[in-house]
Amino acid sequence: MDTSKKTIIVFSGDFDRVFAAFIIANGAAAMGDDVTMFFTFWGFDMITKSRMDHLQFSPAGNTAMHMPIGDAHLPQALAPLPGMTAMATRMLKKSIADLGVPEVPEFLDQIVAAGGHLWACRMSADMNHLVEADLRDDVEGIISASDFIEKTEGAQLL
Repeated sequence: MDTSKKTIIVFSGDFDRVFAAFIIANGAAAMGDDVTMFFTFWGFDMITKSRMDHLQFSPAGNTAMHMPIGDAHLPQALAPLPGMTAMATRMLKKSIADLGVPEVPEFLDQIVAAGGHLWACRMSADMNHLVEADLRDDVEGIISASDFIEKTEGAQLL
């Protein structure tokens, strides 16, 4: 395994999960590692032009969700109520912005500027009826899972 090569598969459209992947990718790229990201299933939203500015965070099913004041947890019975996803998204985006962390498009800009590579999953593109023109301009292509495995052979999977 070549520990200077990092591979990250982004399969979720959940705002919080995506930031974990982006923070790791950004950190690895800043350390000079070769970073490759593969976007599949709902992770495709991160690189789709029409969707990347409309990402949300749902508190439903997130038992760790807490209010921004103290340690009060959000009761799960309230999570599916109308408006809760919008409120949770606003809270999370504000917390992230307060730390100086960029939004998704800017974060991906930083990763690419540091030498990171973005690839899109062929099956996910077909499922969503998307073509390369629908994706960020810095996505290097839409490839199959086997092509991605070949490209990242020997890399550390994160």
